[in-house]
Amino acid sequence: MVQAHGCVYSVMLAIGRINRMLQQEMEPVTFSESGGIRYLHFGSELIQGAMRIRDPNEIYLEYNQQMMAWLLFLETKPGMRVAQLGLGTGALTKFTHQYCPAVKSTVVELNPAVIVSARTMFSVPDDDRRLETLQADAKQFVKNRQYRNAFDAVQVDLYDAICDGPAASTLEFYKGCYEILRSPGVLTVNLFSRHKSFDINLQNICEAFDNRVLLFPESHDCNVVAIAFKGPHLEAEWLDVSARAKLIREQTDLPTNKWVAGISRENARQESKLSI
Repeated sequence: MVQAHGCVYSVMLAIGRINRMLQQEMEPVTFSESGGIRYLHFGSELIQGAMRIRDPNEIYLEYNQQMMAWLLFLETKPGMRVAQLGLGTGALTKFTHQYCPAVKSTVVELNPAVIVSARTMFSVPDDDRRLETLQADAKQFVKNRQYRNAFDAVQVDLYDAICDGPAASTLEFYKGCYEILRSPGVLTVNLFSRHKSFDINLQNICEAFDNRVLLFPESHDCNVVAIAFKGPHLEAEWLDVSARAKLIREQTDLPTNKWVAGISRENARQESKLSI
C-alpha cells in the first residue's frame, strides 16, 4: 500500500473503526491497487472509483470525465454552485476544486467512511469556502426546500456494493433533482447501460425533465452518462459546441475531443445541430 497523507496504517485503522461502527447499516469501505491505480470498493471486487496515484487530480475513469459535460453548456462564474450526489473517490470534487475556482461545490455522501477515505486515501481537500461536504442521504437532500433552485449543475453517481443500478432511481428523486436546479441548469447521471435499471432510470429522468435528455455513447465499462436540461430551449451549432469542447480540453486536459461527435451521433434528431 502506498502512503498517502501520512501513515496509511493509521488511516486504515480509522476507516476500520468507522466500518465496524456502521456494521450492517452501510457497506464497508475497502481498497486495492494495481499498476499505479488505487481503487475504491464497498466490500466486494466491484470498483466504485479510481485514482492514478501519481496524478490524483486527474479524472481517471471515462464515465467520470463525462459527468463534467455540464461545462459544455454553462459558463463558470462567481456565485455558481454545483451539487455532487455521491462522493466516491472524489474525482469530480477534486477536478471542480482545481479547475473551477469560481464554483462552490456541495457534496452529499451518506457513508461517513467514504468521506474519510476520500480525504485520506484519494487526496480530496478538506472543506473550505468553495467546498462543503454533507453526510446526508441524497434522496432527502433533493427534497429539502432549502436547496430549491440552488444549483447550476447537479451530478449524480449513487451506487451501493451490489451495483445493480443507481441507489436512487425513482421519479420522485429525479423530480427533486429538477427542483434543486436553477434555470438554466444541467444534470448529469451515471447509468448502467446493460441492466434492467437503465430503462427505468432513463424513463424517470425523461419524465422529470420533460424529455430534454441526451445520452453519451456507452463507455468501455458499460456506463452511460445522461445529460438533462432545465430552462429555456437550447439550440446551437455543433461547430460552436465543438469550439467550447476544445477550449475545455485546452484548459483542463479533459478528453472532450470525442464528446460532441458521440453525443450528436447517439441521440435522434440531433445530427445537424443541438436542439433540446
